[in-house]
This record gives sequence, C-alpha cells and structure tokens, in this order.
Amino acid sequence: MILLDGNSLDLNSFIKVARYNEEVAISDESVKLVNRASKFVESVVQSELPVYGINTGFGKLSDVSIAKCDVSELQKNLLMSHACGVGEIFSDEIVRGMMVLRINALIKGYSGIRIETLNKLVELLNKGIAPIVFEKGSLGASGDLAPLSHMSLPIIGLGEVMYKGKRMDTMVAFNQLGIKPIEKLKAKEGLSLINGTQAMTSVGAITLYDAFRLYRLSNISLSMTIEATNGILDAFDPRVHIARGQLGQIEAAKEVLTFLEGSSYTTRQGELRMQDAYSIRCAPQVHGATLDALNFVKEKVEIEMNAVTDNPVIFIEDGLAISAGNFHGEPLAMPFDYLGIAISEMGNISERRIERMVNPSLSNGLPAFLVGKPGINSGFMIVQYSAASLVSENKVLAHPSSVDSIPSSANQEDHVSMGTIGARKASSILDNVRNVVAMEIFTACQAIDLRGKTKLGKKTEKAYNKVREYIPFITSDEIMYKHIHLVNDLVNSEELFEAIFEEE
Repeated sequence: MILLDGNSLDLNSFIKVARYNEEVAISDESVKLVNRASKFVESVVQSELPVYGINTGFGKLSDVSIAKCDVSELQKNLLMSHACGVGEIFSDEIVRGMMVLRINALIKGYSGIRIETLNKLVELLNKGIAPIVFEKGSLGASGDLAPLSHMSLPIIGLGEVMYKGKRMDTMVAFNQLGIKPIEKLKAKEGLSLINGTQAMTSVGAITLYDAFRLYRLSNISLSMTIEATNGILDAFDPRVHIARGQLGQIEAAKEVLTFLEGSSYTTRQGELRMQDAYSIRCAPQVHGATLDALNFVKEKVEIEMNAVTDNPVIFIEDGLAISAGNFHGEPLAMPFDYLGIAISEMGNISERRIERMVNPSLSNGLPAFLVGKPGINSGFMIVQYSAASLVSENKVLAHPSSVDSIPSSANQEDHVSMGTIGARKASSILDNVRNVVAMEIFTACQAIDLRGKTKLGKKTEKAYNKVREYIPFITSDEIMYKHIHLVNDLVNSEELFEAIFEEE
C-alpha cells in the first residue's frame, strides 16, 4: 500500500502503482486539507462572488458568470466537452500513473475537490479499472485537458474503461463490480480533475524509469563490444575521469570496469594498438552525459509529482483563490525534450559500435559481417542497417517540442508547452534505442564466439549466458528478425536485467 500525502511520491513508488498495481490510500492529514478546501469552494458558491472556474466559464469564457444552480452542470459539461482525444489509447500503466499523480496533486488542499470524489478515483485505481485515454490532443497547457478529461469521465459513469484486458463502457464495468458513480460533481471539481500536467508526467516518468534501466544495459552492450573488439581499458581508468570531474562520466567508466572485471578479452594501450575509436574510447563521456541528463530529468519529474498544478489555486488561510498558471507544462516540456535527446545519444553511439563489429576494416580481425563464407552469406550486415534506420529516425524525433507553440481558446491561451508531445516522443525514442542496444548485444555475442570464447567479465558473462539460452551462434544465413525481436524482448523484460544484476 502506497500512502499518498501530496509530498513524498517518488519515481520508484510511482512505478509500483502504475506498473505493478500497488494499491494506494490517502493520508489522514491530507483528508483534512481536502475537506477544508472544499468547504471554502462551497462558501464561494454561496456568496456568489465571481471566482474563475467556480462560478465562471473557462478559458475565453472566463468572464461569463454561472448561476448557483448551474455550477454542477458546468463541471459535467467541462469533462464531456474537453474529452477530445484521438489516436491510440494509452497503456494501462500510463493511465494508472495519471490517476495516482492527479490524486497526489489534489490532496494537498489547494484545489477544493471533495474527498468523496477523490475516493472514487482511488477506488477505480485499487480495483484495476483504467479509463480509456487517447494519447493525442494535449497542448500541455492549460494542463493535459483532453487526456485528463477522458481519465475523469468514469467518475461520473461516462466514457470507457479497460478492465481485465477488455475495453467496455464504464457502467458495464461498474455494474460488474458494484461500483456507483459520483451522482453530481460540485463546484470546481471538474476543473480540478483536468487542470494539470499528469498525462505528460506519467508518460515521461515511465520513460525515464525505463531509460535508467536501459542506460545500465547500454553499459553492458558497450562492455561486450569492448570484449568483441579486444578493446583497450586504459581509457576507462578512473584517474582520467576524476580529472575531468563530470559525475556521470566517472560513474559510467567505473561501471564498465566493474562489468569487465576478470575478462580475458580486453587489452591495454600499445598491446595491440594505441587507442580505440571514439565510440569505445569516448563511451564514458557519452554514456555519462546521458546519465547526468537522466538524473536532471528525475529531479524535475519528482518535483512535479508532488506539485500543485491546479487553477485557480486556493489559499485557505488568506481566503483567496488565485487564478495563475501552474498548469503550464514548460517546467517538464524542456526536460522531456532533453530526455529524448539523451536517450537518442545512447542509440547513436551503440549503432556505431555495431558497425565496428561487422565491418572487417574496423573489427580487428573478425570476419566480414560476422559470418563464415561472406558473400554467399550476408550475416549481420542488415542488423546494422536496421540499427542505422532507428537512430536516423530518432534524429527526427529528438527535435524539441517545447520550441513550438500555437494559440488556443480564442487566443486567451496564447502560449503552450507541447510537453505531452515531448514525453511521447521520448517514449518512442526509447523504444528505438532499446532495439539498437539489443542488436548490439546480439552482435557482440556472435563476435565473442568468433573470437573463441574464453573468460568474459563478471557481468558480461551473465548477459552472454542469458542471451545464449535463447539465441544460438549463427553459422550461416537464417531468418534474423526472430532473433532480433527475441533479444529486444529480453532487454525489455525483467529477465535479462535480473540475470545480470541479481546480486545488487
């Protein structure tokens, strides 16, 4: 059980809920804060003083006053009219992530939503019901309006949900489970549910978590390539990296040396040659820069996980509801662009290492394309082609979304973040790089066997053995995509990661 208090959610606990279906509960102190804020909203409604989003219209319609008797219909209409998503549907884990993030933001007591409404969202989350949310349609300000509207519709019995892998109308699932929807939303509740950055944060946080794991596997693939090419270890000497002082670089070099501990495949400078190409020699600098970027993005994401992103923001002590811009996604939009670039660079350098292994001019004695009888056999030639295609696609995807903006709501909302697009692009880049790293591992295993396998490193041995449980040595041409897909599945699964790092 993850206890939500609006302040202490972090990346690991978020993943426990989003991916591994951990249940959540709201802390007692948070319940008190929610109740205080909802009473304040009710007092505003009774006073009939105009306050944005409570008894006014939205966006360009903020100057339109709403009668007391219509505030509930206003909130329902808001959810229905703003549910304009298109494209594919988000995965259950992304939607679960959105749900826990929105609950955590709203329990801080700055929004005015009722605890009954939040408890309904908790109930759906804990019973395994994921609203159908479409991936496209958010500008990233005023928050993720379209995705969060789809997420919120089931609370009032509308929209669609996924339950046990089946897509169905909300009330079909509710009737199966004996769940009753909220009869009526009260003032500001619809706005509180959708005015935030939780779609981009969920997509980005899941991508970030998986990027950290892929970073470590890219250090494994690098280490295996070093063995396959009899790479030089001197460039990983800790003294070199401490002299520069970049923390990610120091950590990357240290980890590779740990992975290669005990290997008989590595060399020292001057033993076979004086230096390796940049894709090996400068790998700590490149991988380390990626690690630094991931840590920077993690800091921003964990701040946002516990942030107030509503509008207006209610300050009970001062009796104020201030209309401002905490829903604007720019604090995440730029980091998510950076995240995509950082992940992309892991793929760029990995593909160059694949090329070094398959190219007989660069591989330090390996046969052309890592196969016997080159010519009649193409071997790993097109593995590199496929990797090259993916990293080239990433160069397009890595163009930053946050430099774009387009006015909306009759120019009232005249600058937006495009942060959700940036998060989705980073996720697509991650999928591509995962395939590239898988191809490097696949290729390195073949090259290592061609060297005449002797003693691999402490961690590379574990990676090699796990891959060889599924993928044989390729003696002559055969259908390759099945092997590539299988290694990618291993890289994407817990199995390979746990086989390598089980002792940590």
